[in-house]
Amino acid sequence: MLLDTLGMVLKAKVHAADLQDRATVPLVLEGAAKDFPRLGHLWVDQGYTGTGKAWIEEHLGWSVEVVKHPPKPRGEWKPRADLDDLSTVYFEWVRLPPEPKRFRGPLPRRWVAERTIGWLSQSRRLSKEYERLCETSQAVIYAVMNRLMLRRLTRV
Repeated sequence: MLLDTLGMVLKAKVHAADLQDRATVPLVLEGAAKDFPRLGHLWVDQGYTGTGKAWIEEHLGWSVEVVKHPPKPRGEWKPRADLDDLSTVYFEWVRLPPEPKRFRGPLPRRWVAERTIGWLSQSRRLSKEYERLCETSQAVIYAVMNRLMLRRLTRV
């Protein structure tokens, strides 16, 4: 899915599950530069690194930022005074103990896409995979998004 910064679906493409994300970039973004001429920057997750990112930058001329978790600290430099000469301070690398696996928090900008998927999955038709054709699922995504956008407009 191609989303705007608010999480509204600009373009969706449903395809078979045996295709890698980076291989489907041309399918999803086909004609996107013409349809959305003001678009110039994309945030993508790590599934689009390599050929997906290169294709976007090469064919569309958009800047692409791969969203990643901040790096984990692995150690720190601690001062160590030498016993012979107290005026000289040496630093040594001290490895931090490994942290237990835990939730590291939402990825920056990725939470917008996750929230949109949550909105779409509230629809009964999209909660399970009932459709036989990819085009039908794609049409249902657009229909559900239209309903969500109309509900937002009526509140304003």
